[in-house]
Amino acid sequence: MLATKNRMRTSANFSHTVRSGVRNGRRNLVLYVVPSSSGEPSQIGFIVAKTVGNAVARNLVKRRLREIAAETVRRYPYGLNVVVRALPAAAGAQWSELVCDYQRAFSKAVPPRVDQREKVPGQDTAAPPVDKAEVSERR
Repeated sequence: MLATKNRMRTSANFSHTVRSGVRNGRRNLVLYVVPSSSGEPSQIGFIVAKTVGNAVARNLVKRRLREIAAETVRRYPYGLNVVVRALPAAAGAQWSELVCDYQRAFSKAVPPRVDQREKVPGQDTAAPPVDKAEVSERR
């Protein structure tokens, strides 16, 4: 279960995330991710339309997606807004298929975070520029 602070509730948040977020679709779901300010907790919202199935099927899909998304909140507690749209195929999907689709879509939508190490004074981390004439002389 997601904590209250991690649940996306307002239509404005959903609209902003869907319209301006990075979108990645898979067979069972479409994922939208947009960075939020770093001090705000990550929020996740779900869109499961009637095309997915009856109420029992929709609720099953929502429960499964909530459990998968809980891992995202544990890994990224701050700075992300995510909307998960379930597609009709999600109703018949196995747990492992949903996990695989979610993880692949999330990894494509969110680039790996760059390691923000402090620079040590006097150490240049960039390689010095290479002179093309110097390289040709070495050959």
